[in-house]
Amino acid sequence: MRINGQEESFTAALSVSAFLEAKGYRTDRVAVEKNGAIVPRREYESCLINDRDTLEVVSFVGGG
Repeated sequence: MRINGQEESFTAALSVSAFLEAKGYRTDRVAVEKNGAIVPRREYESCLINDRDTLEVVSFVGGG
């Protein structure tokens, strides 16, 4: 699996939600793209990712 340009390996398919939790992301502060398509937040639990997928995770940062 390729995540934000880096190769990573997992032993089993994960939901987007489980992946984000395992990596310490706050689901209310990120946008996820899987294989070039935005994953709606409501689908994070049901959308599975596996070794052939490419993910981009973008964190929102507040400031001013």
